[in-house]
Amino acid sequence: MHTDVTRMRNVAIVAHVDHGKTSLVDQLLRQSGLFRDNEQVHERALDSNDLERERGITILAKTTSIPYKEYRINLVDTPGHADFSGEVERIVKMVDGVLLVVDAFEGVMPQTRFVLEKALGAGLVPVVVVNKMDRPNARPQEVVDEVLDLFIDLGANEDQLDFPVVYTSAIQGTATVDLDVPGETMEPLFESIIDHIPSPPVDVDGPLQWQVTMLDYNEYLGRIGIGRIARGVLRQGETVALIQRDGTVLQKRIQKLFAHQGLRRIEVEEAAAGDIVAVAGIPEIMVGETVADVAHPEALPLLRIDEPTLEMTFRVNDSPFAGREGTHVTSRKLRERLFQELESDVSLRVEETEDADVFLVASRGELHLSILIETMRREGYELAVSKPHVIVKEIDGQRMEPIEEFVADVPSDAVGSIIEALGYRKGEMVSLQPADTGDMTRLVFHVPTRGLIGFRTEFLTMTKGYGTMHHRFYEYGPWRGAVTTRRQGVLVSMDTGDATAYALGNLEDRGVMFVTPGTPVYEGMIVGEHTRENDLTVNVTRAKHQSNVRSATKDETVRLKAARSMSLEESMTYIEDDELCEVTPQAIRLRKRILSKNEREKAQKRTRQEV
Repeated sequence: MHTDVTRMRNVAIVAHVDHGKTSLVDQLLRQSGLFRDNEQVHERALDSNDLERERGITILAKTTSIPYKEYRINLVDTPGHADFSGEVERIVKMVDGVLLVVDAFEGVMPQTRFVLEKALGAGLVPVVVVNKMDRPNARPQEVVDEVLDLFIDLGANEDQLDFPVVYTSAIQGTATVDLDVPGETMEPLFESIIDHIPSPPVDVDGPLQWQVTMLDYNEYLGRIGIGRIARGVLRQGETVALIQRDGTVLQKRIQKLFAHQGLRRIEVEEAAAGDIVAVAGIPEIMVGETVADVAHPEALPLLRIDEPTLEMTFRVNDSPFAGREGTHVTSRKLRERLFQELESDVSLRVEETEDADVFLVASRGELHLSILIETMRREGYELAVSKPHVIVKEIDGQRMEPIEEFVADVPSDAVGSIIEALGYRKGEMVSLQPADTGDMTRLVFHVPTRGLIGFRTEFLTMTKGYGTMHHRFYEYGPWRGAVTTRRQGVLVSMDTGDATAYALGNLEDRGVMFVTPGTPVYEGMIVGEHTRENDLTVNVTRAKHQSNVRSATKDETVRLKAARSMSLEESMTYIEDDELCEVTPQAIRLRKRILSKNEREKAQKRTRQEV
């Protein structure tokens, strides 16, 4: 399956979360004539797993191939969230151009900046797509000016600054290059890709070189490497040299070779330089390694894989309710699943600890970790996780921690409380300026990563849901001392049983409840947030005593305030060091690490004495 290299375009799509890139790819796929008229195609076809569909974000980079006239366009959809930046950095090595998708109203956002910086640094040719032109408050001219400022800011070269602009509405499936002429189809976007983005600069006749940029995993085929052939021709069944990260050369056989056609992978006999292919049959293969000709084993430069900045422990669930709701509950199952995740996720690190039931998992951010935990609970796993901690480094004898650049657009009346809250979390303000639109202010801070753990909920409360916040890794900086995150204590159950309305009604003035009547609780489980700073042990299972004396108020039912329900991310970041988050397929519970009240008090006494 040789395609003329001059008729091939390899393009990555980059955008901020929720600026419509996956919907845009949907329209390109539909209008390319790839599907039969009666074929059922999902909305957001590239977001293939359930979590991506529910949250509306792209988590894993995916490749698709679109035929247009006599050309073939290989499109790689990249994650827009900085937690998955490891994927983005490697993808820019596979492509020659980049479609920068920007919302016609929101304009340039921090994540856009992050992804674009990587693309321009790799010398990619940009095409700017101003999407969501159907929005009533679209301001395309100002957005293009913002994009130009961003390009200049990021040090783009003259050729990159001369970028074409296409105005699209992914929902309506239209594109135009002239604002005065309304678009009818996506053709102007296809034409811009073909006219402006170069064909791959590759050598088809030289000895083979192919570098792995992404990993996938399949139960039948094992680990699958995905990447672009830089030189030569790759054939199914041939013996090749695998040059590993440490320089070792192994001889391997290509068992299966796949190319992309639309959303499907199709098996092919051979593929030539410039094409993006998937290869199965090399179980040891890692991202950045080169597969080369046996006679000329030349390695391509290694790809840098970002260091993880957060770590947390995953442990076997040992609560009194363990094993009731999940099917995979043993440490052997947990270990197998975590090591299987390493097959396809390069930004993850898993280490075994002295305790066989506890594993240390490090990753790029809390979203990255919570998506792994959510996937596992849906697969029937039960586990308990600790509070995420940042990974501290020693650099030149100094203790350094990861610092994030935090950018937020907030209503002006919330600015004071946001600055105060970030002050507690050791944030330093970099800039404060009124935004162009409405009564909003843009704040930029440098905050330690650990200061932002669990900040989102507090932020949304302070801005009444109107604020938007984004952060990305900035640098390792000197340790900034103790950070105050949660200032309230918790209410801990002293008994095992079902929570009753009577008991919860009596405890309402003590704080906010996390459980409702009928919720099963156990000793040591966290059932609410205390109004004060200390923890309080309470009885939520107490029932009203029946007596044979008639009561005048007998018919009054207890009216309870609504309990606070927390998502997985909120629960993970809410807990403190002496607490755990128990995750099962049916429930997320918070608990104390030591369940018995007496044991907890003894442990606290010992800690105080040691200090």
